[in-house]
Amino acid sequence: MRMSKMYLRTLREVPAEAEIPSHILLLRAGMIRKLVSGVYGFMPLGKRVLQKIENIVREEMDKKGAQEILMSAIQPAELWQESGRWYEYGPEMWRLKDRNDREFCLGPTHEEVFTDIVRNEVDSYRQLPLNLYQIQTKYRDEQRPRFGLMRSREFIMKDAYSFDRDWEGLDKSYQEMYEAYETIFDRCGLEYRVVEADTGAMGGSDSHEFCALSEFGESEICYCEKCDMAATRERANCVDDPADSSEMLELETVKTPGKKTIAEVVEYLKLDEKQTIKALLFEVFDQEYKYVAAFIRGDRELNMTKLINALGIPEHAIQFADEDAMSKETGSVGGFTGPIGLRNCKIVVDSELVGAKNLCAGACLADHHMINVNYGRDYKADIVTDIKLIEEGDPCFKCGAAVKFARGIEVGQVFKLGTKYSESMHAYYKDENMNEKVIVMGCYGIGISRTLAAIVEQHHDENGIIWPISVAPYAVIITIVNIGDEVQNNLAEQLYQKLQSLGVEVLLDDRNERPGVKFKDADLIGIPIRVTVGKKAKDGIVEYKLRSSDEILEKSVDEAVESIISLIESKG
Repeated sequence: MRMSKMYLRTLREVPAEAEIPSHILLLRAGMIRKLVSGVYGFMPLGKRVLQKIENIVREEMDKKGAQEILMSAIQPAELWQESGRWYEYGPEMWRLKDRNDREFCLGPTHEEVFTDIVRNEVDSYRQLPLNLYQIQTKYRDEQRPRFGLMRSREFIMKDAYSFDRDWEGLDKSYQEMYEAYETIFDRCGLEYRVVEADTGAMGGSDSHEFCALSEFGESEICYCEKCDMAATRERANCVDDPADSSEMLELETVKTPGKKTIAEVVEYLKLDEKQTIKALLFEVFDQEYKYVAAFIRGDRELNMTKLINALGIPEHAIQFADEDAMSKETGSVGGFTGPIGLRNCKIVVDSELVGAKNLCAGACLADHHMINVNYGRDYKADIVTDIKLIEEGDPCFKCGAAVKFARGIEVGQVFKLGTKYSESMHAYYKDENMNEKVIVMGCYGIGISRTLAAIVEQHHDENGIIWPISVAPYAVIITIVNIGDEVQNNLAEQLYQKLQSLGVEVLLDDRNERPGVKFKDADLIGIPIRVTVGKKAKDGIVEYKLRSSDEILEKSVDEAVESIISLIESKG
């Protein structure tokens, strides 16, 4: 491609809306352009990178026997109502009606659609296993779109769905997709961790998240260097402190005037935070109960994902309670709520509190707390489970070593859906004996546009992007120093034609610009190999430089071509 003919507009200034490197550099390099908040278009160079990532995904999916199809982004509400997710998915779903008042959504994902296809067209065990995938635009009405392609309202995703006869078949399909994902992200040049993850609105049992490591990642990852434990922070199990063998002391009510926070209470009563119980009060919607009181140890933080899972409700169906309104119905008192004496609410207690002894909790009475509160004797719970948020340095639940934290960008996730959708949507097959059996499903997603952004987060410097060759829009850029020099033009053209004949994707910077502008643009857009044709063109000598290195080598045209081909074959 000749740059004099290319549609390219790079920016020298950092866009005001951009906060993180990938957002800044993709805008500055002219690879994406914003339409409205959370919605971006891909310009020529960005589209080429996107296609490279898509092709890597296709190649690895096809190797595993998956078959590509393409379904509509517009989905009828009936399918989502059938699976039970029309309400569960919440306000992130784009909902619309046609002129006949029929309800639809812009698909955030496609479990229902793929299940519908298979239930209508697969009826025999001979047709299974089956893995279908697509690469398509998805829509989620994010409340706060940010970070460019990281959290957008429209994004490109690869979603695949496996259909098996039984759980053993699902285990095999899941492992095949897991291995394919490792290869895909390796080929994309990403440094990543695979961690256990929460299934969220997708449902099902096991799930693993592929997280590209980045200080700007939204996923918090905890991992253990002594064993193979790795999980998102919201998914990680916590280890309870050992049960206290002390004797239970007599329950007492003490006055704590104006002391509402844990910090104020422990200072006033001369306690350790571990000797207190923290109360968190919530209102829930469309449930048999209206209020929830969650209790954890005073030095702990609540893990909302664990609480939501324990309650078995969607994320959008819970919010912090209005303390005055809740007080009238339950007897809670803002800042002084404890587990004793509550009524008309569901009580969820962290498992660690069961073995703790003689704790301090709110007395459900203004300006009063209770001391020597003990589970079992003084209060009980509707649900007892781990609802703590793991902290760095906490013991690993597998081996007991101190866990460490990192941040990552979720670029892919795999799920064992099991029979969540096939049962609710009646997707069955007949076995060898003509008995009807439920199909067992898996789901496997890769954020294509997110992966593009994650690559930039990991591969850039102060001058711009540094694309791995495997996903670079072009492998080589030939820069002509003096466009008015016939010798330089002829040598650059010779090299350009030679590389094209060898199948190398190459840019020829034949613009009438100053050399400094050309070099800055080459660095900004991140082409892996730069060949500069300058003063030594008359001797057949060019400068050869890798974007990832400061070293500049002088080579003949043939030597440069040989080096280019060798590098592409080794890393392409």
